[in-house]
Amino acid sequence: MTRLRTFLSFILLLAVCLLSHAQRTNQAYWTYIDTYKNLAIEQMQKYRIPASITLAQGLLESGAGRSTLVTEANNHFGIKVGGSWTGPYVLRDDDAPNERFRKYRNARESFEDHSKFLQGRRYQGLFQLKITDYKGWAYGLKAAGYATNPAYAETLIRLIEMYNLMQFDDAKLRRENNQAMPLPEDGFFATHTVLHNNKNYFIIVEIGDNMAEISKATGVSLKKLYKYNDLPRDYAPTQGDIIYLQQKQKHASKEYKHYPIHIVEHNQSMFDIAQLYGIRLKDLYKLNKIDTSYRPSVGDILRIR
Repeated sequence: MTRLRTFLSFILLLAVCLLSHAQRTNQAYWTYIDTYKNLAIEQMQKYRIPASITLAQGLLESGAGRSTLVTEANNHFGIKVGGSWTGPYVLRDDDAPNERFRKYRNARESFEDHSKFLQGRRYQGLFQLKITDYKGWAYGLKAAGYATNPAYAETLIRLIEMYNLMQFDDAKLRRENNQAMPLPEDGFFATHTVLHNNKNYFIIVEIGDNMAEISKATGVSLKKLYKYNDLPRDYAPTQGDIIYLQQKQKHASKEYKHYPIHIVEHNQSMFDIAQLYGIRLKDLYKLNKIDTSYRPSVGDILRIR
């Protein structure tokens, strides 16, 4: 009996680890959201498809823009050749070998074609739902046969809630967020977007950014920017870095309460992990009862709550 309990405990831990590994907050995901959110909102306004659904499907189908379908064919949604498609295509193994997937000239064509694809008869019932009903859309897409994965709807919902994608579905909510962090829409913010993670606002660094410019544009003092992000004064930001505009939290957000761990990836530091989850670096050490001499190795398991 003791051996059985030990085995079941191991299986439970393994399941939790795998779930965390597959769904934890990922910097590549934030970059994808920042890059394509305006396209998703544009499609929502044109076709009444929730921006959160478009972004979640793009994240899932494209591996946050890193799949070969995106890099070689600009196909963000895994749409196959069919129907009236007469354009170019690429071959990929999927449900069967050498299936034909649509090829686009750019991301905008892919997003537009995705919206038009959902205008098909099988998806018409979805347009009776409120545009803020992302759960209804997720389950409706699965029921209509968009994907064969039995957990497709739940995965979309988890992505939307984990990355707060529903903020892009409700214009009123977006205005409220802007009031909470009032920022202009020109100059610096023509190329930078304020995103939200773990009760905090942040931006993603672009090429050529420096801390002084970020401080001036956001109205957050240079001293506080360094403090909020656990950064030394000689830090030089690089493209893709996350810069928080408020004090980080003591632990990861409540979305992680059922899988409160992180599995260390290649070349990840404690600082990297703290930034991903919006946790103060000193509190990440405290959560794991380790001192600052610790250097994480690939596969290490760290608590984030």
